[in-house]
Amino acid sequence: MLNIFVDADACPVKEEIYRVAGRFGLRVTLVANSWMRTPNEKRIALKLVGNGLDAADDWIVEHVQPQDIVITADIPLASRCLKESAKILSPTGKPFTEDNIGMTVATRDLLSELRESGEVTGGPPPLTKRDRSRFLHQLDEIIQTICREQPQHST
Repeated sequence: MLNIFVDADACPVKEEIYRVAGRFGLRVTLVANSWMRTPNEKRIALKLVGNGLDAADDWIVEHVQPQDIVITADIPLASRCLKESAKILSPTGKPFTEDNIGMTVATRDLLSELRESGEVTGGPPPLTKRDRSRFLHQLDEIIQTICREQPQHST
């Protein structure tokens, strides 16, 4: 069964994930360094990992399967999960793919250098309604695509 893994500590679209996953009856695993409130539903789990630098990322990579979905804004995690044949979506609705991850990593590295030199300050802009809408649309599209690609089992 398809799973959705969420890099949950700073994820701003958890409610949207619960809603879409519920519509399709999918399991959601939130992976976090600290406890957070989650809906009291069997298909939604919270996995607490240690406080190590990449503890949540490492746990997700170890457990993700081909065709699972990972929700993260973490570009190195996205790159690692793509190598596991997972589908990756950022909270702004941007899918990370084999075609765009190289440029995304390069842009991230450039911005990191510019921040270190003081030429760029601040982080990403706040999530907008348009971002949330794009996220919902993309998550729905990814799930439908995976469902079409998976062989149907007869009962």
